[in-house]
Amino acid sequence: MVRASAVAERAGIPSASLVCEGFLGQAATTAAGLGLPNLPLARLPGHVDAQGADELRRNVLAVTVDGVVENLTTEPPPARVEAEPDPSEIVFRGSVEEVNRHFLEREWSDGLPVVPPTLDRVRACLAFTEQDPDEVLGVLLPDQRQATVWNVAVNGVMAGCRPEYLPVLLAIAEAMADPAYGVEHSGDTTSAEMLVILSGPVVRALRFNAGQGALRDGVQANTTVGRFCRLYQRNVAGFLPGRTDKGTFGTTWRVVLAENDEALARLGWPSIAEERGVPASESAVTVGRYTTEALIGSAFAAEPGRLLAYLADGLVKHVGWEFVFTVSWGGSLRPLLILTPILAEVLARGGLSKADVRRELHRRARLPARQLERYVGEWTNIVPGQPRLVDLVRRGELAAVYGESDDPERLVPIVAEPDDLMIAVSGDPLRTNACTLVSNGMHGYPTTKRIRLPVDWESGLPRSVGTPP
Repeated sequence: MVRASAVAERAGIPSASLVCEGFLGQAATTAAGLGLPNLPLARLPGHVDAQGADELRRNVLAVTVDGVVENLTTEPPPARVEAEPDPSEIVFRGSVEEVNRHFLEREWSDGLPVVPPTLDRVRACLAFTEQDPDEVLGVLLPDQRQATVWNVAVNGVMAGCRPEYLPVLLAIAEAMADPAYGVEHSGDTTSAEMLVILSGPVVRALRFNAGQGALRDGVQANTTVGRFCRLYQRNVAGFLPGRTDKGTFGTTWRVVLAENDEALARLGWPSIAEERGVPASESAVTVGRYTTEALIGSAFAAEPGRLLAYLADGLVKHVGWEFVFTVSWGGSLRPLLILTPILAEVLARGGLSKADVRRELHRRARLPARQLERYVGEWTNIVPGQPRLVDLVRRGELAAVYGESDDPERLVPIVAEPDDLMIAVSGDPLRTNACTLVSNGMHGYPTTKRIRLPVDWESGLPRSVGTPP
């Protein structure tokens, strides 16, 4: 609504954006990012999804209509735009404690202590890239602020990243700036959180943890790079709690998930980056956004069929309302299944390639059609009118696999195509557990970027930066 109003206002047409009161702060910040900080907004009391027709009508007539009339007939007041400091400007001098207090007061910190981004520390990071510090990697919504090599290094220092992590951070920022990822949805109410999947030789070169505790903090590389993602969304994209960040409950930033390239090579399976066009000799990040994470524990299986049945059951049980993204936004649901090496070996030993596993899971991970219809038309308002899946197929809004019959008890897949399932290999190599993370559709579509490494970069690495588990 706000973006449509911005187009109208720029064309000289008065507008009024109708906004639920819980989103007024987000709308105002988004408008400022669009260059129209005084964009007219009309308040809708409460939340429309929790109001009956009579209550909604009363609220609109009592409050919203007056706001619309005022927006369309009154010139908005001049907007005040605060100038930002130059990238290399020293904005504060003081002790570590004083710097942290200054950053907290200006909402540049996530609440944890930050490493002061001194010029010396930032320049030490820049030694690990051949890219110009002023190079623009893209523009991040909602603040419409440029992602640059310099501000990536600044936020990397603040997060506690080592200088040699900079090429990874630059690839992450580039992925965030890609319109296919949809960074503007990072503050959506579902509290979905970014996950970085790291693939290739840099996993071992920079000692990222791809073994026991792969998704837990405690290893500097995985932890600080994960924290960088949240700081960068805050300080550059502009996601601040209560305004543009509207997560209902919120989730904490995720550490980096590093793929176990040695296990993948032994199995003959490609990494996620390889499946997305990056050669095994190169490194890459794949960035996606996920709402929930759940364990599929203690798999008791020495042959593929039994294991696949359990994994498929786990996928179905742990994918909930996110099914709506199978229907809306072009079938963009992309669940991530993480297998420990020992489970992947059970499947590979049975003659299954990674593509075979996806096909089998697509065939097995199914639920009754009536359940999916409830998710998209009865329990949510994603598709109004409670349509049947066959009707959505006829209208071209759903893949043909969902319209093979009109039997409400028929089993339909959780994703439209086998390739919509993502599979990574990581975690404790001797534990028979799996983990599934549920994607938030186009609110963080998986996006892969190659990591650009400077010539002879490994010669600048320290001898030891800690040993992962």
